[in-house]
Amino acid sequence: MTKYPNTAALMQRGTDFLGCDTAILCGAMSWVSERNLVAAISNAGGFGVIACGAMTPELLDTEIAATKALTSKPFGVNLITMHPALFDLIAVCRKHGVTHVVLAGGIPPKGSVEAIKEGGDTKVIAFAPTLALAKKLLRSGADSLVIEGMEAGGHIGPVSTSVLAQEILPELAADHLIFVAGGIGRGEAIASYLEMGAAGVQLGTRFACATESIAHPDFKKAFFRASAREAVASVQVDPRLPVIPVRALKNKGTEEFTAKQREVAALLDAGAVDMGEAQLQIEHFWAGALRRAVIDGDVENGSVMAGQSVGMVKAEEPAADIIAELMAQCEAALSR
Repeated sequence: MTKYPNTAALMQRGTDFLGCDTAILCGAMSWVSERNLVAAISNAGGFGVIACGAMTPELLDTEIAATKALTSKPFGVNLITMHPALFDLIAVCRKHGVTHVVLAGGIPPKGSVEAIKEGGDTKVIAFAPTLALAKKLLRSGADSLVIEGMEAGGHIGPVSTSVLAQEILPELAADHLIFVAGGIGRGEAIASYLEMGAAGVQLGTRFACATESIAHPDFKKAFFRASAREAVASVQVDPRLPVIPVRALKNKGTEEFTAKQREVAALLDAGAVDMGEAQLQIEHFWAGALRRAVIDGDVENGSVMAGQSVGMVKAEEPAADIIAELMAQCEAALSR
């Protein structure tokens, strides 16, 4: 880290909290952020995060054990707050002594933060799309926050990263650990957020095509060809079905999602499903569509989730090289 003295100084709070060399988290990407990529990022000095997504407790148990076999460095686990087996997943994390649990996809349900911290010093990282929610989450026991702007890939909030950073960092960053995410593709952007008080950053899209990522070659090629404007947010069909928008590369799968929402809205109308079930059906649709793209390489009909920084992803590179490049760019910017 002495190679990057200015960056190291500004990242110090973040690296102390995460227990790694570089306060760069890898955003949890379902099917992509599994043992290979997570271990590679942690071994390179960053902080890998397993995407639990729709995994069962048994699958998560296996995934954590397999990741531990590949790295002795700390890594986190990202849990979706609406997962029906959330408390069982928390128990699996506790069994393995996972140091950091990231709660994503909504306000953590009652008792979940307490369950994560029970009988240990596990840290809770939560997502805050607004200043009001950021304050509420910190009061509820979150140890740190990720503020993620709408430029990100996958599930997104309604506000851009630059605006969120200006709203939240001056207000909270002096006393709390805030990581900035969404649309970050180069080290110069990292430098600007660190100077505003961020403890570190989170990137997903830049790591999706790392050499160690198990994503299908065709999935990676779709990234290399894409420009920022092709990563579009999904459309909400029915205001009663509050679907969190998802950013992905425009394709046939994008249209299929619109059709799926209509189908679920009709079931809701008919009283065939309740709101919770309707939202779970949408989540399961995404999990399947994402798997088709990432694992099977069906980039036409699957969901190629990508942030707007996709235009900066030009080739497959080892995770360690991506981190080194970001750190060098950040250091150069801070030294100017």
